[in-house]
Amino acid sequence: MMPAMKIAPGDVFPGFTTTATVHYQFSPNQLVQQTIQRGEGVLNDTGALCINTGKFTGRSPQDKFIVKDAITAQVVDWNKFNIPIEEKYFTRLKNRMLSYLGGLQELWVRDCYACADENYRLSLRVINENSWSNLFCYNMFLRPSERELADFKPSWTIIHAPDFLADPATDGTRSPHFAIISFTHKTILIGGTAYTGEMKKGVFTVLNFLLPHNQNVLSMHCSANIGEKGDVALFFGLSGTGKTTLSADPLRNLIGDDEHGWTDEGIFNFEGGCYAKVINLSKEKEPAIYNAVKEGALVENVCFLGGTKKIDFSNSSITENTRVSYPVDYIANAVKPSKGGVPENIFFLTCDAYGILPPVSRLTPGQAMFQFISGYTAKIAGTETGITEPKATFSACFGAPFLPLHPARYAKLLGKKMQEHNVNIWMINTGWIGGAYGVGKRISLQHTRAIIHAALSGWLNNAAYETHPVFGMQIPKRCPGVPETLLNPRYTWRDRDAYDEAADDLAELFRKNFEQYNINDFDDSIKKAVPKKRIAHFS
Repeated sequence: MMPAMKIAPGDVFPGFTTTATVHYQFSPNQLVQQTIQRGEGVLNDTGALCINTGKFTGRSPQDKFIVKDAITAQVVDWNKFNIPIEEKYFTRLKNRMLSYLGGLQELWVRDCYACADENYRLSLRVINENSWSNLFCYNMFLRPSERELADFKPSWTIIHAPDFLADPATDGTRSPHFAIISFTHKTILIGGTAYTGEMKKGVFTVLNFLLPHNQNVLSMHCSANIGEKGDVALFFGLSGTGKTTLSADPLRNLIGDDEHGWTDEGIFNFEGGCYAKVINLSKEKEPAIYNAVKEGALVENVCFLGGTKKIDFSNSSITENTRVSYPVDYIANAVKPSKGGVPENIFFLTCDAYGILPPVSRLTPGQAMFQFISGYTAKIAGTETGITEPKATFSACFGAPFLPLHPARYAKLLGKKMQEHNVNIWMINTGWIGGAYGVGKRISLQHTRAIIHAALSGWLNNAAYETHPVFGMQIPKRCPGVPETLLNPRYTWRDRDAYDEAADDLAELFRKNFEQYNINDFDDSIKKAVPKKRIAHFS
């Protein structure tokens, strides 16, 4: 580990003055020790730093803003996730935040990168109010060498001050907490929330604007791995569908677990680490992630078993969104640099709590683009306040809160790349079978892994298929390692008429979600993929 380096307070950010002690580029061990000394964290029995993020244990999408200016006004798809704010409010908050930070006794500053492909690399400077947030940045972003730091020039800055609050009456925000992106000033402001994921997703939002709009690179909310023969697989999915779990495959090498770009040459990881959910984590089911909870890892919002420092991964009393961040090389079979060739297989992951979708199905390019635009999963009771039964969730491109451009821009880029490279597209249901949540049972991870391996090996390319009468995807009749009785979801329900009705109901939710888009934005292959009213049952 390189020794701590120094930076003059006046060089931290233009116009910034402070008498604070600036901790620049501190090592993980130093940051851990400072966090413990400040009474803000404790070590668990494996040496990981455990902290509590306070009031916010997840992102606050309604409080994320993009400055509406000459760069963004006509380009950003302004919607419930891309909320405009005037530049005057950004400037006011930036100046107030800098004044607040300048009055503190200590600050933590880190220079780092996003994007493993140097042709698209983004140089970042992060200014943190606390030490463990800076450890998160060490874990999650790419770490420059000492040589690279010698002449490092940040192109973007993140200013993160959890204890700084906005005044909605004068600052143009909805509440005291906020995350604001200015593409003109190349700065992200985050205040009032200690949830570390706001920093990571702020950079992801920036890349989702810059790469497709300026460089024709598809930015993706997906995990990625690579086989011994160099075959790359992508795993798209919303939180809880299995992106991190399924990409951390002991038989393949990990490229990254969450955010990637796709160029003409191949794919690359945006990040230098993983940010995995740890609710119900076990060594038996997810050994790679379990073993990464060790010295240097940052664990958020967990509880210990009584009288011990052993994490109770089943305890969701603080939040279901318990997390761990760690450098990607904590996964033994991670590739370095985090890059790979053109994908051969793409998996769309959904946790269908209605028990309608097959455990595996093959999609045409049109169906793939429709499912990509839809970004479907279904939340279950207990994961969020007020949810007492399965609830369908649609998030365009499996990442709507982070997409500054219209979803059609990303879908067209994906469609172009899929057809140019003849990529296999699979839909994987990691949710329920034999009935909805509360009646059916969850598809086992063992069976899902067997399905993934059958697709990656090419076995499913030559399988016999049948067509789902409502959703139109192709369902294999056999798959190694999976009972044939599980492959067709209709046959797993005791009451098949009830399945048919439920399938129609889910299809109607898909159709209603698609109505928000201008049909002229999509070609005929996507329009034909919209689920139809059932006209026949399976034979």
